[in-house]
Amino acid sequence: MTATVFRNVRPLGAARAVHLTVVDGVFADGPAPEGAEVVDGGGRIALPTLVDAHIHPDKTTWGEPWVSRRPASSIAEYAEADAELFRSQTTPLKDRALRLMSHAVTQGTRAMRAHVDVAPAYGLAGVEGVVAAREALKDALDVQVVAFPQHGVVRKPGTAELLEEAARSGAVDIVGGIDPSSFDEALDEQLDLVFGIADRHGVGVDIHLHDRGEPGLEVVRAIVDRTRALSLQGKVSISHVFCVPGLQGVELDKLGGELADAGISLTTVAPSESLVLPTRRLRELGVGVGLGSDGVRDSWSPFGNADMLHRVHLLAEAQGARLDEELADSFRVAADDGARLLGLPHLDLSPGSPADFFLVRGECLPQVVVDLPARDVVVRAGRVVARNGELLLP
Repeated sequence: MTATVFRNVRPLGAARAVHLTVVDGVFADGPAPEGAEVVDGGGRIALPTLVDAHIHPDKTTWGEPWVSRRPASSIAEYAEADAELFRSQTTPLKDRALRLMSHAVTQGTRAMRAHVDVAPAYGLAGVEGVVAAREALKDALDVQVVAFPQHGVVRKPGTAELLEEAARSGAVDIVGGIDPSSFDEALDEQLDLVFGIADRHGVGVDIHLHDRGEPGLEVVRAIVDRTRALSLQGKVSISHVFCVPGLQGVELDKLGGELADAGISLTTVAPSESLVLPTRRLRELGVGVGLGSDGVRDSWSPFGNADMLHRVHLLAEAQGARLDEELADSFRVAADDGARLLGLPHLDLSPGSPADFFLVRGECLPQVVVDLPARDVVVRAGRVVARNGELLLP
């Protein structure tokens, strides 16, 4: 038995500080066992660690020398820039991914869905590197790996075979797709290939969808049909889904009902006011939602930091949050909704809950979302895994 008492902490921003007891990685009720380790929280707020539901750690240059990006305006041009960056990097992909994923842990991330490029330009090198990084962080971070065909499934010969190989090997949890109509120009063929692989190998599906308006909705409906036909409810997600933010009223409710019935979840990276998903209404309709970082200092953008509390801040701002309940709801998207999307236990800091949380200085949860205080302590299964931005794993 291992036991730790976290003294003088304020769960979820409560006014009064209490002591939290953890036994064998789970919050426990009653007095602490004799000999328990004691960690003083100093009156800090204790908050559940967060889930990054969409990130690309294989592409990152986090911690590397500055990379100057060249102009690009299409997915094909960005994908070619990815390949150029991949060829130019001297630090092994595993080390770059591990550096970024470790940083995410120090900022309070408990889990992530990592989209990893699979294409003839890379083979399965990205999958192998991220899987190795996942293994190195297994005591601090849960990672779902997506074999993601950034260069297209149909338009880039050899990609479908690589997706099949990745799924067959057991290295990945999910197979991906990207804009089947507008980019791959093969709606039925791409979805048939991707869903066929998922069905054969028992993995999930996560499709990047950037198309807006009716073209995007046509793809969503095709995904719903295949999910139902193959009984993949609860195993399918659509990322970005820029065709949904423009829907309102009856249109949104109808689509939300169809997605909920098919068990399809959606993720957003809160890119802007016009493209962020209406997370609260989708949740009310029974649709799973998630929030992610997307790319972090890659060839697509110099921005990003793998800090999910900062992404919560961006979500709240993009959705025009003003009231305390709206700010707190943005946090719940990354905490509670993200956990449900990845199939993880709910964290509420009560007896029986996994002891995964971080400590910050602040007055209350809404103020934390706005001010983004430093994550002074990060705890995983009752064990301190990071302090003051430094990872403490052996």
